[in-house]
Amino acid sequence: MSRFTTLKNLLDAVVASTTGNGEDVSQRKKMSVQFTAADIVAGNGVFTIEVSNDNVNWITYNRLTDNLANNNSQTDTRVASVTLNSNTSKIYFFAPGDHFRMVRAKVVRTTDGTYTATLAAVD
Repeated sequence: MSRFTTLKNLLDAVVASTTGNGEDVSQRKKMSVQFTAADIVAGNGVFTIEVSNDNVNWITYNRLTDNLANNNSQTDTRVASVTLNSNTSKIYFFAPGDHFRMVRAKVVRTTDGTYTATLAAVD
């Protein structure tokens, strides 16, 4: 059983292009992030995750693992950004073995929509 669990909105129903605050994940080993879009008529939101070890210098995390079905001969699909252009939600996983101190979410919004990024993490 995990001693530490995090369930936190890195972005909480934002309606403009936004970079969230950093969240300390230094004690976490397994993490996922759920991106959610609502109230979209014609726009989209492009989500990225940034990581840092010093909470000052941020780097785009290019290894989000997409929650896709594949067979045993295929490898996991990794992405640097996620575009949502309908009222939907998608979950992505952080690659096992990747370690950093801080994580934050960023969304670039076009035209319309409300966007949320929710982190789930355990030790």
